[in-house]
Amino acid sequence: MLIFKVVETIHRIGPKKGQKAFNAMQKAPMKFSATWLVERIVRETSLSEGDVRNVLITLRNIIVEVVKMGGSLDLGDIFSLRTTIPSKMVDKEEDVTAAVLKRPRVIVRWKSAITEALKKIEVEVDNPKRKEEKKKSKGGIGQHGN
Repeated sequence: MLIFKVVETIHRIGPKKGQKAFNAMQKAPMKFSATWLVERIVRETSLSEGDVRNVLITLRNIIVEVVKMGGSLDLGDIFSLRTTIPSKMVDKEEDVTAAVLKRPRVIVRWKSAITEALKKIEVEVDNPKRKEEKKKSKGGIGQHGN
């Protein structure tokens, strides 16, 4: 389960710029390192640590090559990625040049197993203010609060 806390922030842009706002921020994001990944693959397969590291380095090199060519790559049941370069809109056809192209990006599309896993993430927001309100609303006899 992922647990979030309430954080106060200030709007930085838009009509509410400078006004106070609140949002939920994950308390302790779980970070998994490349070392963890290698050890996990070694433990669950017959590959050696060196083999796994070589595969990961080769995969990185292949992705770099595909991106440099502006292509796309399908990684089976995990994800697919594609390189895209969006364009600015201009008024005249003759003004469309390489200068109107924006920064290149890589778009990642997760496959169904991953998207289904995303739907199953359990979350909780630790909000002390909301807990206080619930205690106040449960005060009298016969009152029910949710």
